[in-house]
Amino acid sequence: MSTNQATLVIEAGRAERHYWRDLWRYRELFFFLAWRDILVRYKQTVIGIVWALGRPLITMLVFTLVFSKLAKLPSEGVPYPILVFVALLPWQFFSSAFSGAGDSLISNAGMISKVYFPRLVIPASALIVSFVDFLISGVILVGLMVWYGFAPNMRMFTLPLYIFVVIAAAMGAGLWIAALNVKYRDFRIIVPFIVQFGLYVSPVGFSSSIVPEQWRLLYSLNPMVGVIDGFRWAILGGDTQLYWPGFLLSLALVMFILVTGILYFRKTEKTFADVI
Repeated sequence: MSTNQATLVIEAGRAERHYWRDLWRYRELFFFLAWRDILVRYKQTVIGIVWALGRPLITMLVFTLVFSKLAKLPSEGVPYPILVFVALLPWQFFSSAFSGAGDSLISNAGMISKVYFPRLVIPASALIVSFVDFLISGVILVGLMVWYGFAPNMRMFTLPLYIFVVIAAAMGAGLWIAALNVKYRDFRIIVPFIVQFGLYVSPVGFSSSIVPEQWRLLYSLNPMVGVIDGFRWAILGGDTQLYWPGFLLSLALVMFILVTGILYFRKTEKTFADVI
């Protein structure tokens, strides 16, 4: 079969042979989808920005009241609102990206059924909006630090590592739920419950140091424990300690979720157009 230079030929096995190369070739589609979602969230509306700023702020105030004022939990020598907000940054990025990626294939069903491109582009682009929210929420953290006169130390330069880990966690979990959501639509109902349950079993409103030593490694089977502890260790400095066995366990689990998420997504991807 012949074709002119501007036409893409779809043939048996092509997606398998050129898939990873096509990810680069379709980078403009990735940026278009990401930019479209950002515009939908923020263009000609203040609700998007208010939501990005207000949601973590309100959550921080509630957690500070419950865990600091009522439960009197320790704050590792830092103002409790900062302790909470530093944990909310990675958690809300993860939960938002996880939910967005999980629903992304269903939302773009028309495109999937008509046009060839690596389907991995869609859930990956869904993470960008959550990352923009993450950056906007970071402004509140800077404001809190200025308000309390709190300054980070040299550990701050390790923060990109922990940002990469939370991106990997969101991507891996998002690919799993996106692929499952195509075949089993019940996952659209389950995801909000998973997110809400995860918020309370992760050390967002409290420090993981309150967990008894003999249970800390088991507690770190929740991958977000290591991610949140890493953010706190990098940003808070001072007497904040990082439980390295738990962090390494969480890191290994995140990498496992990412690798298996990619493999499962690739395995089921060829059926998306038929099932969706």
